[in-house]
Amino acid sequence: MTQAELRLCSLLLQEHFGEIVEKVGNSLLRTGPRPLRLLVGDTGLLPDQVKKALCVLIQHNLVRYEVQPRGSVDYEARSERILRILRYPRYIYTAKTLYGDPGELLVEELLLHGHLPMSCAVARVADRLTETMEDGKTMDYTEVSSTFVRLADTHFIQRCPMVPESPWSAKAPPLPAPALAIAEKDMYVVPRLSLVGKGKRRHSCDEEEEGEHKAKRQKQEGGISETPPDDGIYWQVNLERFHQHFRDQALVSAIASRMDQTSSEVVRTMLRMSEVTTASGASHTQPLSSNEIFRSLPAGYNIGKQVLDQYLALLADDPLEFVGKSGDSGGGTYTVKVMWGPGASWAPPSPFPHPSLIPLLLHRFGSRCARIFRLLLRKKHLEQKQVEDFAMIPAKEAKDMLYRMLSENLVSLQEIPKTPDHAPSRTFYLYTVNVMAAARMLLHRCYKSVANLMERRQHEMRENKRLLEKSQRVEAILASMQATGAEAAQLHEVEEMITGPERQQLETLKRNVNKIDASENQVDETIFVLESFIESTMKRP
Repeated sequence: MTQAELRLCSLLLQEHFGEIVEKVGNSLLRTGPRPLRLLVGDTGLLPDQVKKALCVLIQHNLVRYEVQPRGSVDYEARSERILRILRYPRYIYTAKTLYGDPGELLVEELLLHGHLPMSCAVARVADRLTETMEDGKTMDYTEVSSTFVRLADTHFIQRCPMVPESPWSAKAPPLPAPALAIAEKDMYVVPRLSLVGKGKRRHSCDEEEEGEHKAKRQKQEGGISETPPDDGIYWQVNLERFHQHFRDQALVSAIASRMDQTSSEVVRTMLRMSEVTTASGASHTQPLSSNEIFRSLPAGYNIGKQVLDQYLALLADDPLEFVGKSGDSGGGTYTVKVMWGPGASWAPPSPFPHPSLIPLLLHRFGSRCARIFRLLLRKKHLEQKQVEDFAMIPAKEAKDMLYRMLSENLVSLQEIPKTPDHAPSRTFYLYTVNVMAAARMLLHRCYKSVANLMERRQHEMRENKRLLEKSQRVEAILASMQATGAEAAQLHEVEEMITGPERQQLETLKRNVNKIDASENQVDETIFVLESFIESTMKRP
């Protein structure tokens, strides 16, 4: 794990979970798997604090545990899962785009709490949607639960592993930690629940306190709360399914820019038909017949079967190999290629990193370096004299640019000796692009960029802490006055507690924070492209 990844993971843990959880997570990231006793000694925290921090991290799938042969339990941080926190806004926005407000809030609640039972998630989302509705209107549980079922059917959410049921023996000693497991066929099975009810609006502070005192009194008197019907069945967000959706969207966009809109819609239909049946690490989708594709095309596309066959043949014959033909049954069976490696002869927007490398070269080294880089990508191996001739750049400048890119690990130098003694005068020196090393270098820079952006946002918030607190106090006073029906003159008087310069400073702060947030999301898109490329390359035989 690089220092840039460690720094970014620490910042993410601190921002979302606080200092204690960050200290425990950072210790696990630096030292690797270790038991609770060593973790307490390394962090300097109380054992109870470390246990609660581990509970939070395990709840959010950021730490895994394993029982050792001698009976101790080792805890290990999942760095790749911690880095996914950066992509949470994109997951939520995708759920909103596909399933509307209920889908957005369901995914948000599951990400916020790590995992939840279906009944609890539906009730929370129904309450939140009711809060945004007009007075007298409420959100029904059935509408939210139907969206929950659709999310499970399309594998965007999945059930969490459970403690397997086994015959309990009084003589057998209890395990130090439970072993969780779940069958693959049960991961997306939604329990049959009759969730009847409507969302409730939030009560006033006095009513909330009265309700809390009543609940405490019932607990002290031994009152037993009703057990939910799906008790013990927890759900979590399937991040790999979201990544598959992002990859499919990028592939459809690449085909639309390469060919036309109809071709991209044909491929979109093929991806939609096989989105659930195709494994996340598969290089191709499941084979689909031409007849099946024709029946599944959207109603708005009035193209005949013969025209569809022509489009499929055109896609299959294209040298970029977006679509491959795998058989002749059913009018011909076709697959979509969804995994690319360094042997690819082209550079789509995703998941291949060439378009991400070119802007970096333009920014850091200039247009001539970018021209040399594109030339090496196309020609694979070139001597320095050939680079000068093909790129039409003077020898001194070409040599300087090649060495600068060589020092940054963007290009590599390969020696091919004519004789066994490796004499320099009888050796060819060929420049080539090591795409894998360049992708890793750019990924490292992206991690550093996001960490710098997060630290800049924290600095902006610290510098304006007093002003933000004052603004929040004024907004709270205004909200309480509006609830009690205060006059407009009174509201205006409270609003004037924030002066003109302070209001302008708040606007500037808001604008800067929004720019930083947008930059984080843009860098994360590049991170996704690079991680997808590196992962698919390592999986290739």
